[in-house]
Amino acid sequence: MPSPLRAAFLRGLAASLPFVLVIGPFGTLFGVVATGAGMTVLETMGFSVVVIAGAAQFAAVQLMQDGAPLVVVIFTAAAVNLRMAMYSASLAPHLGLAKLWQRALISYLLVDQSYVAAITEFTRNPDRPVAEKVAYFFGTVSLVVPLWYLSTWGGAAFGKAIPSDLALDFAVPIAFLAMIAPVLRTPAHYAAALVSVGGTLALWWMPYSSGLLVASAAAMVVGALVETLWEKRA
Repeated sequence: MPSPLRAAFLRGLAASLPFVLVIGPFGTLFGVVATGAGMTVLETMGFSVVVIAGAAQFAAVQLMQDGAPLVVVIFTAAAVNLRMAMYSASLAPHLGLAKLWQRALISYLLVDQSYVAAITEFTRNPDRPVAEKVAYFFGTVSLVVPLWYLSTWGGAAFGKAIPSDLALDFAVPIAFLAMIAPVLRTPAHYAAALVSVGGTLALWWMPYSSGLLVASAAAMVVGALVETLWEKRA
């Protein structure tokens, strides 16, 4: 790897290090929850490797435990993962000219942590060559994704040996707070976050956690409206 690309890769690797602290407990928790819900270790690993999206995976497993219809499980998991479409649109101006195989691999490896690290860097340095941006992105996932696989396997294979008083679920809110905080920069961001949190809490009573989907849709609409109004004021 040429020196500029290696340097970009290492910068991406360094940017992902804070996320490593919570990915381990996050993945382990999913492995424990999935096998506790009746999935085998192989099924749990297949879920993590194919879907590779913690929030959607937790939502799907919870709905399966609640006995939700299959169509509700699939729709909810897909709706939770719609944020990946927004991530892709946001990264397209920076990575859209990459080689086809690189874009295909990036689309698979696009997770919350890699997006946050990448878009922060690309926004700060938008004029870097595409090759360096690609190298940076791959650096952001070089530890996070393998650790997700490994910790999922550990939780699935050895979850019963983990003490019940070891509260691994602390990793879930911390993981998302660590990602959200750096990207809350505009009034639209704050408005969307406020509506999302408030709506989710207000709609807790809706069946199969569908209030989360309603709150997410409302947050996107409010965020877009605030951004439009803010740009008109500028």
